[in-house]
Amino acid sequence: MLLGACTGPGALTSRQPSDSVVPSVAHTVTPSASPTPSAWPTALPTPPSTPPSSAAGKPVRPGSAAFVDVAVATGWRTPQAARDVDAPALEDPVRIRDWLAAMSDDDIGGLIGAADSQMLLGDMVEVVDVQGNWAQVIVPDQATPLDQRGYPLWIPLAQLTATPTVASTEVATVVVPTTWLRSADGTRALEVSFGTRLPILARGSSAVEVALPNGSTMLVDPQAVAVAAPGASPLPATASAVLVSARAFIGLPYLWAGTSGFGFDCSGLVYGVYRAHGVMLPRDAGPQAKVGIPVERQELEPGDLVFFARDGSVHHVAIYVGGGEVLEAPYVGATVRVMELSSLPYATEYAGARRVLGQ
Repeated sequence: MLLGACTGPGALTSRQPSDSVVPSVAHTVTPSASPTPSAWPTALPTPPSTPPSSAAGKPVRPGSAAFVDVAVATGWRTPQAARDVDAPALEDPVRIRDWLAAMSDDDIGGLIGAADSQMLLGDMVEVVDVQGNWAQVIVPDQATPLDQRGYPLWIPLAQLTATPTVASTEVATVVVPTTWLRSADGTRALEVSFGTRLPILARGSSAVEVALPNGSTMLVDPQAVAVAAPGASPLPATASAVLVSARAFIGLPYLWAGTSGFGFDCSGLVYGVYRAHGVMLPRDAGPQAKVGIPVERQELEPGDLVFFARDGSVHHVAIYVGGGEVLEAPYVGATVRVMELSSLPYATEYAGARRVLGQ
């Protein structure tokens, strides 16, 4: 059996019961044109030398909202699930690239049953409990049968702040795999992921000033973000536009629990890309197989979600791109790729398709 092929596999972990019914997705969108690729560098192999200040303001408390204060916060099944190799992923600021570089394929496979999902800078969570240096949270934006309120996870307390971002009439959403937030003098300060949403304070031709949840402000390349009103879709809610975004991640290494431009698992890729286009899907593959409308295999269209199951439990999702091919984040040790549907190692486990967007 392929290691971690892919996410939410009920046969591998209790992370996602595949037999729970999730209602069809609804979305409200305001289409906008996709920006051109960023002229600024979008990735570096080392963490920033001048990290932003840590979380400030009132303390994080149970029964209240909190906000992710690092580029990517990994959500763990228990506080004890994190291993020594995961130390860079637990810090503030998080050292996401150091973490990924240090992990072998076996280490990434070891995340199965230990980590379940990720949140991006500025994402809101509901705090359920605080134990020592950890917060038990619910992620309302990540629907799951595990909890009707949202995905239940544990996050290092240092990666959260109770201070929300300021209100704004415009929000910048990162639409390239990763980009850098910069300080006022142009120094790289924080590398952030596709899908990160931050309120805009000011816009210029060479930079957009955005607010972070800890009260600080940064600059971002205007070509790396799409601008929309709060709650509106930053990118067009069409299947063709979704595929443009998804193709940007071809070659990105697979990461169990990943929902960011630093690494995706199969349903994390689907969740993250569709979210940027105004469609809030469930987090895991099994519940994703319950949304939209069913599609016969001979009637597949680009943008349809294709599912694979083992012993009646959905374990993998891919995006149909046309011509008999799918785009997927397949399994540990592989990268996001386009491949013939009939040539997949789990092709015989095809379990149907769903359509959530028109062309």
